[in-house]
Amino acid sequence: MAAATTIEKKKFMGPSDWNIYLLSGDKFENKVKLDLPPSFQIPNIGVAPIRVLGSAINGIICIYDHHGVPTTTVLWNPVTEEIIQIPLGHAEFIPEFTTQIFPHGFGYDHIGDDYKIIQHVDYTMVNENPLDDLEMEDVMMPDPFWEIYSLKSNSWRKIDFDMPMIYWIFNSVAYFNGTCHWLGETNKVVSFELCNEAYFITPSPLEEDTHDDQFEVNLTVLNESVAIITNCKNTTSFQVLVLGELCVKESWIKLFNIELFSCIEKPIGAGKKGNVFFTKEDGELACFDLTTGLIEEIGIQGGPFWCQIAIYKKNLRLIGDINV
Repeated sequence: MAAATTIEKKKFMGPSDWNIYLLSGDKFENKVKLDLPPSFQIPNIGVAPIRVLGSAINGIICIYDHHGVPTTTVLWNPVTEEIIQIPLGHAEFIPEFTTQIFPHGFGYDHIGDDYKIIQHVDYTMVNENPLDDLEMEDVMMPDPFWEIYSLKSNSWRKIDFDMPMIYWIFNSVAYFNGTCHWLGETNKVVSFELCNEAYFITPSPLEEDTHDDQFEVNLTVLNESVAIITNCKNTTSFQVLVLGELCVKESWIKLFNIELFSCIEKPIGAGKKGNVFFTKEDGELACFDLTTGLIEEIGIQGGPFWCQIAIYKKNLRLIGDINV
């Protein structure tokens, strides 16, 4: 039986209160709270801070420990409860430096019949006091690099690219049709094709100074197009722009400029039927139907920044056997 379109949602209410729900039904009235993989359970504390990387693909969710060093990453099918732990990549962990691992995308390579993850590894000094320079003379900081994981080989390899990094981890990553997209530094959308491992850069239609605490920018997929949803904090309006062609700034089209009666805290993504999800001032998760103009309250509370949604379709096959 084909599964109904569902929404994955995560909320943060404290250091140990992280939840993922599967929601279904015309008004998302069916709610099932999922048990997170053991890798993210911390004894006597709760659940580690987690993020969902991009979208759910063929019943598979890629989740990672946002604050972990090294980062814990798994592929997870919530229906079958199958979990594949992703091995560590080529990052070095040296006491004199802080190693930072930034997952950027998860997706399916239909040519190679393979699931892939792309991430960036960078390093910063633990102590930036200039007086400590003499002590650091014999310690060379490693160079930053990109690397890509293949499920088929269960291994990572470095790739020699100079792509803009993601500028903000919250709702700035999307996946569609074999390509990972993220909002990069310098206000650009980076699109990485998994089958041929090539990337494209598209200038966004936003002003250079829009990356601040008062202006929300959300990258998502809406009606099979890459889209940006923007909202000024503490206002009741948001805008939806869709991309017509990669690398062409002029192909961005403002699809909607919408004014609502209740205050929006933050747009968090788009659904399969052309609707936009957001959190309200009181933390309530809500859905706005772009076609009917109606708002449905979901009945789940979420915290600032950490709420996510993803369209999920049940699949009972093993992760390694799932083909598009």
